[in-house]
Amino acid sequence: MFAEATVAGRKSHVSPASAMAAFDLGQPEAYRAWREHKLARYPSAATELIVEVQNLMAPTAAEHAALLDCLSRANMVIYRTDPERTARDAVRAFGEHFGLRRLDNHLCAEEDGISELRVNEGGPQAEYIPYTDRPINWHTDGYYNPPERRIAAMLLHCISDAADGGENALIDHELLYIRLRDENPDFIAALMHPQAMTIPPNVENGVELRPCQTGPVFSVDSGSGRLHMRYTARARNIEWRDDPMTRAAVTRIGELLAGDAGIFHYRLRPGEGLLCNNVLHNRTGFRDAAGHNRLILRARYFDRVAHT
Repeated sequence: MFAEATVAGRKSHVSPASAMAAFDLGQPEAYRAWREHKLARYPSAATELIVEVQNLMAPTAAEHAALLDCLSRANMVIYRTDPERTARDAVRAFGEHFGLRRLDNHLCAEEDGISELRVNEGGPQAEYIPYTDRPINWHTDGYYNPPERRIAAMLLHCISDAADGGENALIDHELLYIRLRDENPDFIAALMHPQAMTIPPNVENGVELRPCQTGPVFSVDSGSGRLHMRYTARARNIEWRDDPMTRAAVTRIGELLAGDAGIFHYRLRPGEGLLCNNVLHNRTGFRDAAGHNRLILRARYFDRVAHT
């Protein structure tokens, strides 16, 4: 039911309705079939996610197929290219090769929709942790966005790395879903509740920059039939539904993310990047030094990677 066939370098996929059945608590057989297929193909190490790409502007058919294969297995891929041939237009063009065109032009993005994640000691960006050298806890990007601006995919590209630190931990949200559902399907029901997680409004100097956002942690995209996760491990400025099962599910997520099962650890080097369907990730703190000032280009998309 969930097998994929490759024809002329392209993958054929099940319909959205069939894919959605795996995440329906009332269809355990569909879930078991999807689960078996997922776990049989999930990578065992971060090195299995690395794909060499000669030119981000024009990936070859073989490179494109290898990238999609990793994405289909773990919702993420780490690509490696010549850092001397990388520019903002190349990063944007690379995303477009995977159907990623609708960029999230948020408050801290540049005119082209791409953010520069670097230590920013002045201005409004300094108020947000991604623009500091401090560690960032587990999250999916855009968890504070409204449904119509849901972040489905993300690209991080390393221009320069820090002298020390700045490592990411990564886990496919589908794998976390399996762990939770296998342990207690009621966790999933609670996390799919439309009022499971609320992010209070973002107010600065009495001006509301972003309204309050309430929604589920897990949801299923009607267009693709695939699972989406909206989550942050932050302890402040967040409101969880006042329900015993929701509290138990959130606690269990924290315990699973504190472990190491299924979690990849990787520090991006210059010329390397992460392309993913907005998987769960964090970042260790880092230290810059002369010649090693960390600069990561980040693009966030409303689109999911095509054919995954």
